[in-house]
Amino acid sequence: MAELLIETNGPIRLLTLNRPEKRNALNGTLISALKTALRDADEDEDLRAIVIRGAGQDFCSGADLESLRKISESSYEENLEDALELGELFALIRRVKVPVIAAVRGRAFAGGFGLAIACDIILSNAASSFGFPEVKIGFVPAMVATIVRRNMSEKAAFALLTLAYEMSAAELSNMGLVQEVLNVETFEQDVITFAMQYAKLSKSAVGMTKRLLYEIDGMTFGDAIELGAEVNAEARMSEDCKNGIAKFLNKE
Repeated sequence: MAELLIETNGPIRLLTLNRPEKRNALNGTLISALKTALRDADEDEDLRAIVIRGAGQDFCSGADLESLRKISESSYEENLEDALELGELFALIRRVKVPVIAAVRGRAFAGGFGLAIACDIILSNAASSFGFPEVKIGFVPAMVATIVRRNMSEKAAFALLTLAYEMSAAELSNMGLVQEVLNVETFEQDVITFAMQYAKLSKSAVGMTKRLLYEIDGMTFGDAIELGAEVNAEARMSEDCKNGIAKFLNKE
């Protein structure tokens, strides 16, 4: 059975973590499949958004028992290589040109929560729960720390990463991490409806905005303004912008 299901719904690519008996826990095979699917989607010019979701009752519970056993028996070098594989997935999500949306229902814990936060947008239903419980067993949510820190204040990030709280979608929405809390009964269709909004927008403009937003992290204000000017000029030269201006002027 494939650990990742791939489906295309018009301009939306759906990637479904397909290990429901393991609560869609991440392992090397699934991480590799996700990276391949994201790279393939990035080459498809007809796509406008990617949705990552989980089969069954949960989004993703983090690492499975076999992965934890492997961690405990591996050397530092082996563990470093393994961690970098997950880090590469998180970085790849930000490099993909179209928005990547995490559709979370059920539990999103540890690396599963990390996968959700690594996405550009999180959608959740009201019954979902999130958390980084790994500190209870001496594990550090290190691969996602840099993303958490970029999404909230230092104090809030410290509490989220170190207290092992189990949090609701509503709580994360109040913190600005969850974009929308959707109805449990209509969740699947509501996710598609949300993602379809990108089909009505300029793909090049959305892609350049995504790239700019993530590249300005860590820049000085002046450097960020300069990069913004370069992206602005690049956007003006795009076919989407030229066609959009022409339509606007003709309407006027």
